[in-house]
Amino acid sequence: MSIAHRALSDIALAWMKFVTTGELEFETLRPEIAESWQRCYQAGIDPYDGTCYDVLDSSELEFLREKHRDLIEIARPFMTNLYKFFEGSGYIVILTDAQGYILEAFGDEDTLKDAIGLNFIKGANWTEDAVGTNAIGTALLLKMPIQVSGPEHYCRKHHAWTCSATPIFDHNGNVLGILDLSGPSNEAHLHTLGMVVAAGEAIREQMRIRQKNRELTLANSQLSGIIQTMCEGVIAFDARGIIIRLNPASEQIIGRKSRDLVGKPVRDILGNRVHFIDKLLVGRDTFNEVEVMVDSVDGLIHCLVSGKPILDDQGVFTGGVILLRPIERVQKLVNRFSGAQATFRFRDIIGESAGIREAIRMASLAASSMSTVLLQGESGTGKELFAQAIHNRSPRRKGPFVAVNCGAIPRELIASELFGYEGGAFTGAKRGGRPGKFELASGGTLFLDEIGEMPLEQQVALLRVLQERRLTRLGGDKVIPVDVRVICATNKNLLGEVEKGNFRRDLYYRVNVITINIPPLRERPEDIPILFKHFLERISREWGKSFDGVDPEVVEHLKRYHWPGNVRELQNVVERMVSIAEGSRITAEYLPEEIYRPWHSESCEASSFVQVARIEEEREKRKRMQAERERRRILELLSKHGGNISRVARELGVSRNTIYRKMKIYNININK
Repeated sequence: MSIAHRALSDIALAWMKFVTTGELEFETLRPEIAESWQRCYQAGIDPYDGTCYDVLDSSELEFLREKHRDLIEIARPFMTNLYKFFEGSGYIVILTDAQGYILEAFGDEDTLKDAIGLNFIKGANWTEDAVGTNAIGTALLLKMPIQVSGPEHYCRKHHAWTCSATPIFDHNGNVLGILDLSGPSNEAHLHTLGMVVAAGEAIREQMRIRQKNRELTLANSQLSGIIQTMCEGVIAFDARGIIIRLNPASEQIIGRKSRDLVGKPVRDILGNRVHFIDKLLVGRDTFNEVEVMVDSVDGLIHCLVSGKPILDDQGVFTGGVILLRPIERVQKLVNRFSGAQATFRFRDIIGESAGIREAIRMASLAASSMSTVLLQGESGTGKELFAQAIHNRSPRRKGPFVAVNCGAIPRELIASELFGYEGGAFTGAKRGGRPGKFELASGGTLFLDEIGEMPLEQQVALLRVLQERRLTRLGGDKVIPVDVRVICATNKNLLGEVEKGNFRRDLYYRVNVITINIPPLRERPEDIPILFKHFLERISREWGKSFDGVDPEVVEHLKRYHWPGNVRELQNVVERMVSIAEGSRITAEYLPEEIYRPWHSESCEASSFVQVARIEEEREKRKRMQAERERRRILELLSKHGGNISRVARELGVSRNTIYRKMKIYNININK
């Protein structure tokens, strides 16, 4: 807005009337000027002054200019061009921040000297609140361009000036600062404001471009960082299929440096035999996780390959990106999060007996070897624990540990489970196929438990894989190399199974390279107290329980038992005792019946009358202990619930009649 066609003398009279009487002549003043005068009057600004007293010191100004360096750098050329147009006319060009502090000022020297008298200088706050109505402060307040000339200024010291100012907005519509052109009031012209507005818009556009470039640079930097740190290989190529960039993971997979690959056709890596590359280059088709043998300096690498075309905003093909993921790495990642990890180590094998120490010694020797290991032992002796310990001490400890129970897999599924299958290999097969346990264990250890249960027809395939160290999936024709260390386990006499014709002799000699015999628990009774203490401490901690001690007869009963389920059975017995124990001590009454009996049933049948009497005596003792425990529990609950039979029955999960009957048996009288 401009006052080019208004008489400054009329406005001067209106100003004098307002500052002396407080009355406004609205017919003479523009609305935005009248409203500004009212704000200044209410703020108590001295109309006869106009000097700025809010001026930053040098350090504050330096900090502010650094903060708005982008705005100053972009605005300066436009300010220079604007000044050149008015050079010699007494004008100065001003740039402020969004709070009205002057960041930059230059122009005619005489005008700059006059401005110093008003503190119209760098670092000065030129808002309405500081110096009254002026183009900078009012434009900042109204968020719109404005020209203020002569007596339109609220302060008399500014009446010699004409000022044209416009806000500079960012791309979100927020005010970044004010661009102002100030000079003698007799030089006021309508077009002055238009030129300032045009310069302000140009600054705004350049700020937008710089911000967009900065965002693009940041995005490119972030994208480059992501690509550079990806575990998968990334290969970018142009519209002709020529490689233009690849990341370090690609170099590692292929075994060649970027300088040797950039400028080469992508087919040189994936091979002309890969038809889907042509579809990507010609048909612009995306493909996902296709299994491909990629050429590398070390031979063919089995990879999952994905490809995607890159189109411009017109839909024109400009190139594409290919993602390489070695199958081995994918399998390791799957194994890592699917629990295919060995957690036990040799220190987790508890026992001091000669038999268990010898088994540990042999297993430690086997760990440093790559030979196949055969673990022999009854069920529950800890064969998988030994297998995991061997893996964790072997050079393959960073690889997967995959366990397969050959006896738990249906006969018709063993081959697909071990060797994998291609899509459509059989009814119910997954569309994309599936890798077998041998592939999943590549680079690590495959534990074949209960190998004696494997059907004869699959023993042939297993023998071939062990000999050739490569396999072909069911329904496929692609030969896949596998790097696996095999540990087998059995609770059978494999040599006896060979003699019976149930196990192939050639496979027996292949898996029976290092044999480790794990003794049953009954053959190492000296380990029972150690194992019992270990399980009791661990399970009590897990259950949040603690006990003051264990009755000696508990360990005696445990040592006397024959343990058909071995260590696994002992662990389960301890868990049962911890779960049902109510007192502060572990006593014999918490033992299962088959262990609590002082002798095995076979011994009882041949025992003397005295032995039988002793058995009966112990049984009666146990009944008395159980009865006393029940009596104490009822008394405790009666006290807790104030003698309320219904609540006691509800907490025990029985009827009221049962409680009354028990009270009669135990001679409990609640009236006492």
